[in-house]
Amino acid sequence: MKPLLQVRDLRVAFDLGRHGFLTAVDGVSFDLAQGEFIALVGESGSGKSTTALALIRLVPPPGFISGGRLLWWEEGKGEPVDLLRFSEAQMRERRWRDIAMVFQGAQNALNPVMRIAEQMMETVRAHQAMPRDEILDRAARCLRMVRLEPSRVLRAYPHELSGGMRQRVLIAMSLLMNPRLLILDEPTTALDVITQAHILEILREIQEQMGLTMLLLTHDLAVVAKTAHRVLIMYAGQIVEEAPTVTLFESPYHPYTRGLLQAVPTLRGDLTGKRPIPGAPPDLRHPPPGCRFHPRCPYADEMCRRAEPELEEVGNRRVACHHWRRVAQEAPAQKL
Repeated sequence: MKPLLQVRDLRVAFDLGRHGFLTAVDGVSFDLAQGEFIALVGESGSGKSTTALALIRLVPPPGFISGGRLLWWEEGKGEPVDLLRFSEAQMRERRWRDIAMVFQGAQNALNPVMRIAEQMMETVRAHQAMPRDEILDRAARCLRMVRLEPSRVLRAYPHELSGGMRQRVLIAMSLLMNPRLLILDEPTTALDVITQAHILEILREIQEQMGLTMLLLTHDLAVVAKTAHRVLIMYAGQIVEEAPTVTLFESPYHPYTRGLLQAVPTLRGDLTGKRPIPGAPPDLRHPPPGCRFHPRCPYADEMCRRAEPELEEVGNRRVACHHWRRVAQEAPAQKL
């Protein structure tokens, strides 16, 4: 598959003044290929949203991108460009035209005093001069893609729509400029399970029809199993495992991945083996030495406390664990 975005050694820090610096994203590297649906998974505070905001250069202050490269492959060109070298004006042109993002919390992302039609027109005009009728035609097409009736939705205010409808409006708005990469930050959070399933089905259809690359940020492994081709597991600002979805569920190599899978409840079958991961994620102002997961890891030994593991390539996956062979032998297969 052709590369679209290659993230290399991305680092994002927050200046806490007299309290020092907090590194929320620490040396993250991964590739996004054209037409892939990839999930970035981790607990709250793991750095998922900060990573996504860094990809579109919208990290809020006092945060800043402290290092790395974002190599974007233009259509028809043989060499990538580094998005971190672009001026703010150049990057503004890229947002929503090349890379769009659906932010978490539909109610907060929409202006409550503007009709949906006005908000969609404003989105397009911020990036491209276009007649009103043409914008509305494009908006109507995008709304139909997410299974909404344009004649009703375009004249509505956000409060007149349900939570699931507002979320689909945001997805439609993100498609207005026909981007090549769509980032989805917890798109089904706070929605009931029926609406979640409906939105996931819509996203899969859009991804297949448009050939979009999608990056889904979530902590819900059930969502991952239904949508993603490949999974990135993030812990304490670092990628600790990457694998194709089926491979990851059948045989996790990292203790954190194994813990996430063991914590997922099921409606059927034996629940005695289900248990939460003990402890809590570390304070990133003062992360533990060695492997950051070692205070919560049942496999931890002196080497884990002393030496940080490298992200090692193992077949068709990557894993950062000193004891991945032992984990792979002991980890039970999970049903998708």
